[in-house]
Parts: sequence; C-alpha cells; structure tokens
Amino acid sequence: MNAVVGSHDLLLVTLDTLRFDIAEELAAAGRIPHLAAHLPGGRWERRHSPGSFTYAAHQAILAGFLPTPASPDGPHPRLFAARFAGSESTAPRTWVFDAPDLPGALAAHGYRTVCIGGVGFFNKQGPLGSVLPGLFQESHWAPEMGVPSPTSFEAQVERAERVAAEQPAEQPLFLFVNVSALHQPNWFHLPGATREHGDSRESHAAALEYVDAHIGRLFAAMSARRPCFAIVCSDHGTAYGEDGYTGHRIGHEVVWTVPYAHFTLPASGPSPAVPPAPGASTVPAATAEETA
Repeated sequence: MNAVVGSHDLLLVTLDTLRFDIAEELAAAGRIPHLAAHLPGGRWERRHSPGSFTYAAHQAILAGFLPTPASPDGPHPRLFAARFAGSESTAPRTWVFDAPDLPGALAAHGYRTVCIGGVGFFNKQGPLGSVLPGLFQESHWAPEMGVPSPTSFEAQVERAERVAAEQPAEQPLFLFVNVSALHQPNWFHLPGATREHGDSRESHAAALEYVDAHIGRLFAAMSARRPCFAIVCSDHGTAYGEDGYTGHRIGHEVVWTVPYAHFTLPASGPSPAVPPAPGASTVPAATAEETA
C-alpha cells in the first residue's frame, strides 16, 4: 500500500448488511456479473466483520481495521494501520499513518476525502448520524439515498459521478460509499413482493442484483483519471430466521461472516502527473496482487 497511496485514487464501498453466503451464491450463479468480473478468481473472500452492526463496524473500518480473513493462520497483515506500539497486524507493506482515522490520514497526505452516505448512521440528521460522515472533508446524503428508497444506489452513483467529474486533475481522491440497498427494508427489490411479504433471503439477493446492475458506472467514474484501488466489502450480515434470529447486532455466524474483495481498476483515461505529497513514497505504483 505504500506504493498505492498517493499514486492511485481510492474507493471503499461497504455493501451494508450483505451476507457472505448470499454474495457467494450469486457470484457462483452468474447473477452479479459486474461485481464478479472484478473479484479475484471470480469469488468473494470470506472474512469476519470487526462489528455486528453499522456504527461499530464502520468505526473500525475507517480506522484501518477492515474485515479480517476468516482463517486461523493470523495475524493477518492490514492494508492500512494507525501507528501504535505492539501492533501485530502492521507489516512492511502496510501504509502506516499518524492519525486516529483513515480519512483524516489520507487528507493529510493530500487526498480529497468524500463520503456518500446510505443508512441512518450517515444521514447527518442528528449528532449520532453525523459522527461517521464528520470524519471526511466532504459528505453527501439525501433521502433518496436512504434505506426506504428503491432507487437508492442509483442516486448514490449519480452523486459519485459528479464528485469524480469535478475532482481536480492533480489531486487524488478517496471516495467512501455506504450502500444502503441491502439493508432492510429490501422487499421492494424482489419482483412480485409486497410489504406484507416482508424481507427475505430472496429479496436480499435481489437487492444485490440491483446494486450489481449499476456498480459498473461507479467503477468507471473512479478510474477515469488514474488507476483506482478499490475495496468492496460488507460491514456485517443479517439473519432471516436462522436459529430463530432476525436482524443483526447479534453474535451469529450469518452476521459476523462477510464478503470482501480488493482489486485495482486500471485507468481508462490519461493519468495526470501528480506531485508527491510530503513524505510520499517514491516506489513505483504496484498492482493489487503485489500489495495484498
């Protein structure tokens, strides 16, 4: 990541509430082709969330604690880490920063940091809903981006396209998008479903298909100027009756286990010459595979 930060735009997409099992099933069945085209090997990586609901998980994610590989051969090196003594997950390839959160660290490194919110913890309608977007230099939310909107992701992508289009050529961009479409209510994404039908695994899957239909525009906007290092993951899952549980903020396997992927989107246009930020690495840009 020391070669990526400063040379690449950065995109972090949290597919809020997306379950690993459903994401895996849809990728294997060819139902999310636009996402699957970028997944390493066409498959999601199975990881564990740092939190069981949106606020807790994002406090960790935006401090550099991305979902942890779900395998016992740790400690697993992190992509980003705040500098502190005794960290076992900070490795030579980790981008280490001296700030309490990743958006603040990237802003100090010369990035424009932008949040496009989705669920209520990003709506800025009260003190609690202002904490996470307040970590960014700029944040956007509107009712059409929220959980009750059947076209929430389209509204978010349209805003992201405007953010990317107005980005100064010489400045790198860190864009964070919290996708609300998977979160309940999601019944309206399933053809033929009604409010009385309620949410289900099927409507959850249909919501992911809806997101997949539009995410290519987001990837195109973020790679129009220079290469973009993208992270796409869930913050937590949710239960639909497993072992009698419904929802999240509970310690169940379907909540803790999340899909994850990171990859590089090659630049589709000429990459502008970017002067290195103070203290920036002069190592040539690397691929996602080299920095993973």
